[in-house]
Amino acid sequence: MPQVVSVWVRDPRIQKNDFWHAYIDYEICLQTDSVCFTKKISTVRRRYSEFVWLRQKLQANSQLMARLPELPPKNPFFSLNSSRQITERMKGLQKFLEQILQNPLLLSDSCLHLFLQSRLSVSKMQACAAGQTLYSVAQAVQRCGLRRFRSEEDMQKDPSMSCDSDSDSSECTDPELRNKDFPTNKADGAASFMGTSQEETISCPCGST
Repeated sequence: MPQVVSVWVRDPRIQKNDFWHAYIDYEICLQTDSVCFTKKISTVRRRYSEFVWLRQKLQANSQLMARLPELPPKNPFFSLNSSRQITERMKGLQKFLEQILQNPLLLSDSCLHLFLQSRLSVSKMQACAAGQTLYSVAQAVQRCGLRRFRSEEDMQKDPSMSCDSDSDSSECTDPELRNKDFPTNKADGAASFMGTSQEETISCPCGST
């Protein structure tokens, strides 16, 4: 039976760095029965520049063995006040992720898992994927929880509905500060992927999605 990975990009929100600088981030909801994923249901928020980082890392790590889909182009005239531009970009980002998740080779990349299922910043995702943190990829994913997830039927009825997450921030508390809280029983993580010392890929028995 084929494994299913479903992803939704929605709920754009304007985030302000300060009075003069703002950006839009998007909610990414993932639901899957794939053995490649530690968590079967998750939600995070990411901005466009983080998608750009992800594509660059996936391309570098796959060593040109995978043909990556394109992101929606960066528009120098992109307006936070244009609902049409925001919607078009959001649809393009979802299409990008849907195509990425259909590639078994890319499903083993730790950067992809951190992007989709942790709320670490780009710098911390990069460090974790390179094995430069006290916590593994699996631990970073497990640290960011989810209270409740809207059913697929609910989401189809109203795509604007948000997943109920623990935080709207794209970065949760640094797991390094609470490393002692992680499970130490190796058996508990037998079905999970773990971080590697190189920023390449992680092995998992991925089939077709």
